[in-house]
Amino acid sequence: MAKGEGAESGSAAGLLPTGILQAGERPVQVKKEPKKQKQLSVCNKLCYAVGGAPYQVTGCALGFFLQIYLLDVAQVDPFSASIILFVGRAWDAITDPLVGFCISKSPWTRLGRLMPWIIFSTPLAIIAYFLIWFVPDFKQGQALWYLLFYCLFETLVTCFHVPYSALTMFISTEQSERDSATAYRMTVEVLGTVLGTAIQGQIVGQADTPCIQDVNASTVALEGANLTQSATSLKETQNAYLLAAGVIASIYVICAIILILGVREQREPYETQQTKPMSFFPGLRLVMSHGPYIKLIAGFLFTSLAFMLVEGNFALFCTYTLGFRNEFQNLLLAIMLSATITIPIWQWFLTRFGKKMAVYIGISSAVPFLILVALMESNLIVTYVVAVAAGISVAAAFLLPWSMLPDVIDDFHLKQPHIHGTEPIFFSFYVFFTKFASGVSLGISTLSLDFTGYQTRGCSQPARVKFTLKMLVTMAPIVLILLGLLLFKLYPIDEEKRRQNKKALQALREEASSSGCSDTDSTELASIL
Repeated sequence: MAKGEGAESGSAAGLLPTGILQAGERPVQVKKEPKKQKQLSVCNKLCYAVGGAPYQVTGCALGFFLQIYLLDVAQVDPFSASIILFVGRAWDAITDPLVGFCISKSPWTRLGRLMPWIIFSTPLAIIAYFLIWFVPDFKQGQALWYLLFYCLFETLVTCFHVPYSALTMFISTEQSERDSATAYRMTVEVLGTVLGTAIQGQIVGQADTPCIQDVNASTVALEGANLTQSATSLKETQNAYLLAAGVIASIYVICAIILILGVREQREPYETQQTKPMSFFPGLRLVMSHGPYIKLIAGFLFTSLAFMLVEGNFALFCTYTLGFRNEFQNLLLAIMLSATITIPIWQWFLTRFGKKMAVYIGISSAVPFLILVALMESNLIVTYVVAVAAGISVAAAFLLPWSMLPDVIDDFHLKQPHIHGTEPIFFSFYVFFTKFASGVSLGISTLSLDFTGYQTRGCSQPARVKFTLKMLVTMAPIVLILLGLLLFKLYPIDEEKRRQNKKALQALREEASSSGCSDTDSTELASIL
């Protein structure tokens, strides 16, 4: 008998029931070699990372400049502007679980399950973003225009960002590869915030409106400012915002194209054996009953709220409490550049010492510098030192949640091996809670400043406002960071648990691959018989 014939016969015998074999024959067991996971190339990781830039570039531009644009350029009244900002932020939070629900119901296509959402949402998001920065000719209903396109853009960018976030689980089955790709992504996202601030700030810097010296006569001063401002100057400012929107929209499109062409969505071997994905609401109940996920979300909810309080009040704190009206953009740039440089260092640290240790060291490192800011007098050099140090902690806050969330999902898959399609739920509700924290910080800040007598567009503020800003930027974040770190003590997935989960998942994938190969051999044998 030829060698090939013997191998084929042995393989077939291993598939046949023992009862139909000849007497004295034994089934030959053929051990399937596990399929080795191909590592991601640097190019693949860069293409994946670039996909995180659109969300950060547009979010940074809107976060820092939309309010002043509505008030001073579009000339929307303050009450309507507050409604636009609040409703837009609330709607942004609601859309994440809604989009996660729709994605969980999406079937796998030739492009994958997540990529079609990214592809089809991109052109519509660009149009909506551009129209946010366009001033219509009509005054009646202008507030409705901005509310409509702001909410529409937030919906469409969520259709991009939620599947992109869930894509982390489908670019590789290896934990180390996903962690490495996440580090690339966080670096690009921090660069995106720097880019968004730089582009918007440099192009529309001329849109700054002079402050009012006599705050008691603010109404008269505002009327005078409106009367003396020429229509030509206002039109140039509006065009500057449109130009910035066009540049940022171009970056959005380029990054989306790189992501689509450079990343291939992979399906888990054991998932292909399932015929129907878990429905959204049963899946949501399972996700929300998963202990490690709830503990991770709770810890990062407090730390996210701390950093968002600093972010939301940083400009006002620099302007009024520290007196650095013209240094805000430079200080912000120092923070973001420091964060960009230190993200690779944090990636090395969490690989060497573990993710929980990186959480404790990275996020708590901001506390001494926040205390220094609270106690010191206004000093520009010390402020820059604090800004650079704060960037180190911001890098950890950027990187660690997205690096730890895949570990929670792996743990869930081991406990629920027959449940799949829940990844968008995990990621969308994490983003929902993060945006919820952002909305809470915005509400707390606005109410606190209004209660203490904040005076719009004044060159200076009362002492109570300055003190409130200092508390919002220093003491309140310190308390929230400490509470978040206490909650992280309850988080059960340490490095030993991660290694155990990795081995168990690898065994599950090998079993699924072997089962898939056996099914194929059985089909071929049946056709031969």
